[in-house]
Amino acid sequence: MQCPYCSHDDSIVLESRIVPDQATMRRRRQCEKCEKRFTTYERVEGVDLTVVKKNGEREPFDREKVKKGVMKATWKRPISVEDIEALIEEIERKLRIKHTNEIKSWEIGKLVMNRLRKVDPVSYLLFASVYRDFQTLEDFESEIRKVKSEMEREKGR
Repeated sequence: MQCPYCSHDDSIVLESRIVPDQATMRRRRQCEKCEKRFTTYERVEGVDLTVVKKNGEREPFDREKVKKGVMKATWKRPISVEDIEALIEEIERKLRIKHTNEIKSWEIGKLVMNRLRKVDPVSYLLFASVYRDFQTLEDFESEIRKVKSEMEREKGR
């Protein structure tokens, strides 16, 4: 495993543990050259999912692409990397249990938005603004009203 600090190729595993989702192994490593520590996650590859984009193109499901979108939306928000990993694991698990190997891109976007809405409303708005292609302030205002309304309903339960 290459060190993210000095790019040295050798590291030692200090600790391994299974993440609560039972599908991921978390490994705490230390670089043999610079001795800095870092964490890696190991999961089974080969989830045979194809994403059907809006224009009809098909491409293999890319977990990292989803992660990048979530990371952008949660940038400088009080959400840990572990929370993001758990969110993505949950989305991937939902996609795997579908009875088809082809998933429409909008389904993935909807799953991400639903989870972000629960985790952090501001991150949800940031993601939704890109995903839904907000063009005006009114688009933002309308979505903010919806989120506030949903939050008030949930408080009233």
